[in-house]
Amino acid sequence: MAVVKAGVVVLDCAEPEKLSAFYEQLLEGEQTEASANLVEVRGADGLRLAFRRDLNATSPSWPRPENSLQAHLVFYVEDMDEAERRVVGLGGRPVETKDPAGPYEERGYADPAGHSFTMRLMPITAPKQG
Repeated sequence: MAVVKAGVVVLDCAEPEKLSAFYEQLLEGEQTEASANLVEVRGADGLRLAFRRDLNATSPSWPRPENSLQAHLVFYVEDMDEAERRVVGLGGRPVETKDPAGPYEERGYADPAGHSFTMRLMPITAPKQG
């Protein structure tokens, strides 16, 4: 029997209410918990993220080395251009939009508080033949 039953990724930020609203809309989810210093969101697919108030939080500087990634999220999408329009429309910004080498298309973004995340195109899986 597993000791750990569930987990949640927590991002530190100065304004958890604002940052949680960005991810709530991006993930088409809902706020599941809120207190003075923590807001949790569950996405439509069950992904759980929380945002903890830290008045001294500094935005990651990726790709610059000082204060680099801190945390990095990857979201799988079916339509990369639609995902980018949604991110930008919600207040996120592209940080790496060049096409990387390799079999998977992905693009880097920053949320309104500066945390980096990647949108990666879901691999197409063909049904088994015979």
